[in-house]
Amino acid sequence: MNNLSRKIFYSLILFFLVLSTKTYAQVGSYVSGTKYLIEDITVSGNASFNKQTIVTFSGLRKGQEVIIPGEKTSDAIKKLWASNLFSDVNLYVTKVDGKSIYLNIEVKELPSLDEVKITGVKKSKRDEIIKENKLTKGIKVTENLLTTTKNYLQNKYAKEGYIASKVYLNPVSVKDSTGKEKINLVVNIDKGKKVKISNIDFTGNESFKSSKLRKKMKNTKEKGFKNPLRIFKRSKFVKEKYEEDLAKIVEKYKENGYRDIKVEGSDPIFNEDKTISLKIDIKEGKKYYIGDIEFTGNTVYTDKYLKQKLGLFRGDVYNAILLEKQIADVTDPDANDITNLYQNNGYMFSSVVPVETGVRNDTIDFEIRISEGKLTRFKHITVTGNDKTNDHVVYRELRTKPGQIYSKQKIIRSLRELGQMGFFDAEQLVPNIKNPNPNEGTVDVEYSVVEKGSSQVELQGGYGGGGFIGTLGLSFNNFSIKNIFNKEAYHPLPMGDGQTLSLRASAAQTYQTYSLSFMEPWLGGKKPQQFSVSFSYSRYFRYDSGTRRVDKDQQFGIIGISLGLAKRLKVPDDYFTLSQSVSLQHYNLKNYQTSLFRNIKDGHANSLAYTVGLSRDSKGINPIYPERGSKFSLTGKFTFPYSLVNGVDYKNLENLEEYKLKNSHGNYVDENNNVVADFNDATADLSKVDQERYKWLEFYKVKFEGDWYTSLHKRLVLRTNVNFGFLGAYNDDRGIVPFERFSLGGSGLGGSGLQNIETVRMRGYPDNGSLSANDGGIIFNRFSLELRHPIAMKSQAASIYGLVFAEAGNSFNDYSEYDPFNMYRSAGAGIRIFMPAFGLLGIDFGHGFDALPGQSEKNGWETHFILGREF
Repeated sequence: MNNLSRKIFYSLILFFLVLSTKTYAQVGSYVSGTKYLIEDITVSGNASFNKQTIVTFSGLRKGQEVIIPGEKTSDAIKKLWASNLFSDVNLYVTKVDGKSIYLNIEVKELPSLDEVKITGVKKSKRDEIIKENKLTKGIKVTENLLTTTKNYLQNKYAKEGYIASKVYLNPVSVKDSTGKEKINLVVNIDKGKKVKISNIDFTGNESFKSSKLRKKMKNTKEKGFKNPLRIFKRSKFVKEKYEEDLAKIVEKYKENGYRDIKVEGSDPIFNEDKTISLKIDIKEGKKYYIGDIEFTGNTVYTDKYLKQKLGLFRGDVYNAILLEKQIADVTDPDANDITNLYQNNGYMFSSVVPVETGVRNDTIDFEIRISEGKLTRFKHITVTGNDKTNDHVVYRELRTKPGQIYSKQKIIRSLRELGQMGFFDAEQLVPNIKNPNPNEGTVDVEYSVVEKGSSQVELQGGYGGGGFIGTLGLSFNNFSIKNIFNKEAYHPLPMGDGQTLSLRASAAQTYQTYSLSFMEPWLGGKKPQQFSVSFSYSRYFRYDSGTRRVDKDQQFGIIGISLGLAKRLKVPDDYFTLSQSVSLQHYNLKNYQTSLFRNIKDGHANSLAYTVGLSRDSKGINPIYPERGSKFSLTGKFTFPYSLVNGVDYKNLENLEEYKLKNSHGNYVDENNNVVADFNDATADLSKVDQERYKWLEFYKVKFEGDWYTSLHKRLVLRTNVNFGFLGAYNDDRGIVPFERFSLGGSGLGGSGLQNIETVRMRGYPDNGSLSANDGGIIFNRFSLELRHPIAMKSQAASIYGLVFAEAGNSFNDYSEYDPFNMYRSAGAGIRIFMPAFGLLGIDFGHGFDALPGQSEKNGWETHFILGREF
């Protein structure tokens, strides 16, 4: 009997005694079981509550009909006790007058908490303890509060390895200025010392060495260096983790045929040196093998097919863990098991149950009993929570349609597509299965989404290059261009159609650059065909570092435009996308000398390129923090091979007649404008030569990038990344252009607007292409391993994860120098913070293990700030 039940029991006994004495004494007669009307209810005792509040809480009221003793009076006492506001509750009959009855409720209010004093822990931990145990001023001090607080603290420190910790609670009763009782609570915590495990001893294990079994215990380790994993795990005893480790040992035996395995772990045995020992007794039992496997109830799939799917055959060691996973792997919703085979092909109400039908010596026969149920179809598909995003934008991404055959896989895929849109909180996407009807073979699915801010702002400012540098960028990622002239749609902007509109402006004394881009993911609204268009304009001015002046009469302008179309494919599967784009860039020099065009001060160049790419993206639901899947892309960028058809001899370009210098009379001259008799003595007009060379840029460029995400343990994820790229020329005499090259080193942010150089991340080394030539390399490779773990992923304000990384890569200026094993190496750690309004922010600390080109000592530590990088 608990405290509440005991108090109610004693109160009822007291109530009945009062009825048999006090009531009869006042009235002179009493009829048990007679109905009375409550004439009045009074309240006595030390309660600070309004008396009418207590009466109301009891459930009794004036004019109510009750039986004395009866259920209503009993319930009144129970309600008052259950409020946890009183230490004593009594109900008296004060008067009986005919059919009228007068009652009195007597209560003793529990004391309130006034002060809390905590000893034995650091000051910084005290507020945490008060908050976690809700020891706020004014709370009623009950036995339950004291008990739960003590248990919580003891369990808390036991989990940290202080299994001998002791917690003492001393409630001190005091009176306040009004005479009310208060409690000053003293919490004395004696954590003691962390108890380390000196020995983990096994008995009864004949099939596996003790050292092998200790390795399976990931969270319970011996002190010292007896186990190599000890360097990553502290030696401490946590009961819950200990029990998990014992289960891991059971799994190991079951994986190797020991069906009857029993593992019994002792409680901690305290040693004289204040360590503990653990004794684990193993009863291995017999090793079993698989006998006959029969399937029953299957009509959709043949026995032969199901046996192949099961992957276990007669004579195999009986692996209970593998059998369970092949039937239904609860750890992986996308597992290739028999249950998912049925669930993904319409049989929602199916069940697959393995049953042992016979044991012959060391051989076990099985029967896989299958109940297929009725073929199920989706009936109603709904989405809730999309307040900003229009319904058609959401529904077009779903892979589940009304009338389709039910598929668990399609539900999971729909969640992924919703998460990849970037408009919803991927951590809160929920598919609600509603109204399953096995008789009709129908089911409804409701997708619950929580919208998050999808627009982002980029705002930067600082000093450099002779003056202030400012950047303003706006990206509206759920834009609606059709409502751009609809005033009522501005909240504050027309949103909801899933389009992307980006504007960016950056300016300093030496340059101005502007860009505008638009992307429609479903061109025409019928198929997932992404259309994109972008425009950019830049001007660069000559800066004299000596005078610190900018000459705007000397400028270099670049105008660029591109059109793109990307189509989701169905073959080999619908994770593939084929993308194509055409881009045109026009370079215009006005009295501006640059090494890019060598001898051209006034002139222009053009680049018309076609880009084609094939990519496959099967990353997990959350684009910010993918936990499984992969993404790879192979792209090629090609200009037209002008040199193969224009008839220009680029090898002898400087010696051709039309490019020789002439005076005003048409005579050939040398560089001093002296007439020469021999054509071969005439000097080439280098500006014309370079103008011809760069009139239309000519190149081809191929890149490959692959990303693989592997979930190692719970939400610990390994990201493996591979990059490769090279730039080539159709005509060796014309050479490789100084554009479109690769610049390796640093955070990977930015890039040269003049040359369209691509920056390639290589943390641990300085930015601005520190591992490449000034104009960039023409071939590179890079490899990266990144171990990620979430810190806070379910917050609306920000998603945060930490990472450690190791990278290796290099770039080369000539194909003859290329050596894929000659690489710079680095390692480090970092953190990423994704905020809907600002995108991805982060910082990395990388250590370069090799020397920069031209130096002899390793580079050492570098700090990299990340802004808007890929996830």
